[in-house]
Amino acid sequence: MKLKYLLAGLFTTACSSYTMAQSQPDQWVINAAKIDPANYYGITVANGMIGVVSAPEPFKVKNVVLAGAYDLYGRGRVSNFLNSFNLLNMNMDINGKRVSAAGASNFKQQLDMHHAAFTTSFDYGNDAAVKYTYYSLRHLPLSVLMDVTITAKKDITISAASVMEAPDALREVQNYYNEIDRPHTTIGLLTSTAKSPTGKMQMCASTSFLFTEGHGHEPRVIHEMWDSNMHLMRFSKTLKAGETYTFSIVGTSITSAHHDDPLNEAERLTIYAKLEGHDRLIKFHNQAWDELWKSDIQVEGDPQVQQDIHSMLYHLYSFSRAGTSFSPSPMGLSGLGYNGHVFWDTEVWMYPSLLVLHPEIARSLLDYRFERLEAAKKNAFANGFKGAMFPWESADKGVEETPVWALSGPFEHHITADVALAAWNYYCVTQDKNWLRERGWPILSATADFWASRVERNGPGHYDIKNVVAADEWAENVDNNAFTNAAAKVNLQVAVKAAALLGLSPNPDWAIVAENIPILKMPNGVTQEHASYKGEGIKQADVNLLAYPLKVITDPAQVKKDLEYYEVRVPNEGTPAMTQGIFALLYARLGNGDKAYHFFKDAYEPNLNQPFRVIAETKGGTNPYFATGAGGIVQSLLMGFGGLDITLDGIVQVKSALPSKWKSIRITGVGVDHKTYTVTK
Repeated sequence: MKLKYLLAGLFTTACSSYTMAQSQPDQWVINAAKIDPANYYGITVANGMIGVVSAPEPFKVKNVVLAGAYDLYGRGRVSNFLNSFNLLNMNMDINGKRVSAAGASNFKQQLDMHHAAFTTSFDYGNDAAVKYTYYSLRHLPLSVLMDVTITAKKDITISAASVMEAPDALREVQNYYNEIDRPHTTIGLLTSTAKSPTGKMQMCASTSFLFTEGHGHEPRVIHEMWDSNMHLMRFSKTLKAGETYTFSIVGTSITSAHHDDPLNEAERLTIYAKLEGHDRLIKFHNQAWDELWKSDIQVEGDPQVQQDIHSMLYHLYSFSRAGTSFSPSPMGLSGLGYNGHVFWDTEVWMYPSLLVLHPEIARSLLDYRFERLEAAKKNAFANGFKGAMFPWESADKGVEETPVWALSGPFEHHITADVALAAWNYYCVTQDKNWLRERGWPILSATADFWASRVERNGPGHYDIKNVVAADEWAENVDNNAFTNAAAKVNLQVAVKAAALLGLSPNPDWAIVAENIPILKMPNGVTQEHASYKGEGIKQADVNLLAYPLKVITDPAQVKKDLEYYEVRVPNEGTPAMTQGIFALLYARLGNGDKAYHFFKDAYEPNLNQPFRVIAETKGGTNPYFATGAGGIVQSLLMGFGGLDITLDGIVQVKSALPSKWKSIRITGVGVDHKTYTVTK
């Protein structure tokens, strides 16, 4: 009897362990099996240029957003991101009845982050099993692909339509359908073009079916014009019970901001993708993502955290791209959040992780600023300063795009130093003196000139910077803000260092100004956020940024003192996600891995939205995806738990501590030499 009970107990334990193992989250795949359309926050498939946001309805996507596509309309009298043509929407009829959520069962969605593929599957009554997967092709920056598979449960007739509908904001819509005969296929092109709201930009999109059959066996495609804003192309197919049929839609979205002849180019790029063929499209797309993931962060001992890390990296990679001169907004390509504008969110929060893992992508973000340096110089002139003054909110032209009701536009000046620090760190990581001479130095010298003219010279130690919006944006029109002053100081100092490296003579005033910018302290020895600060709550990290990334405060006792004071002054609601990421980073460097872990989890878990664990800006917020927060949290992994540090001599590793729950952290593909760094217990 004892042996029987023992065996039963062992069997139960084994089954329990198996069940637990099965329930562990996949590090690369996010599954959503219980989807509530009323509580659904889509996840984005993007390639750094075109973002496609998921929807809870069959064959629908919520948004298609294209990097660099701005026009003046609606909100705030400033340039805004535009929704592009929704080129992946489809209609599917089975036996003459439109497929909809009402008739679907076993409805599941999943994101494969390793290869950036979004899949939806469901059963449609007793008629068919349906699955479709779409991709924003990584190797073709303006093209998308969707694969559709129908398995008949009984004899059925399907009718599938690629639907092109113009977003409401577009005007003067024109629709075309062309057929081009080739020896082994007929290329049917469903194409639309329209003007942006002011008419300054032309937006275009084109799609084509991709069939596996050869010429003469492909189904006949019929074009239907519904109204001026929508048209479609469709085909029909009869399937026998048990038969599986697969087809694809390939398409392109492009504007006159990307090409001088976007209408013809949309069709050319769609033809190119179609004639590459399905297998080659998938092959090169997957290879491109495999290359990106050579730079990865692997945590042992925390499966859910590992999945979350991959989600954060996936979004940072998806929202940026080498060779583009585009820079991601706080919400990346996940929608129209923050008008698609570029803030300090890029340089301070997203950029450092990309710089460490993919310097070639980080360079694109800097190219965006370099190409708008002349606009920054005009901005400085208009505000009565010298050098270059970067705008708080930037879009396509590099002029100030902050709505006039937000005081951050005229007063949040630390953005200029943030850009300069990003440029300096690019040199530090790459050691590329040619880049420093040609692109880095113009930014560093012009921004240093700005700060030399921005300070008010009130005697030694009192080169004050007055009337600013702090990094803590609840502090408006304050004097001698800690982060602004320290960032200005660093900007001036690295400009002097850059001059020495290049054999140039720096403005001797830069060093004098840097030495005399004050960093204030309170009677208790804590670094004071600004001259009138009295201990009130703060919106986000400010003083603590002086320890990292600025390295103006390096004494561990002072870092700890400032942390303990300000960490309790950040409310639980209404504050952005990246602040706790900085707390986590600093505590890891101070050797307190478990306190670092607390802030690491607090940085994003209360901000997650279902069903894909997408990060919102604030706890309980509903505006995902907040790439800024992801950038701050990834920095806590790289520079905090991982101990990576950017120095004049390149990337080095400093001492750090892991949480007790983790066994190790392994960071691969770091820097230009693609090194691997580990921290173990």
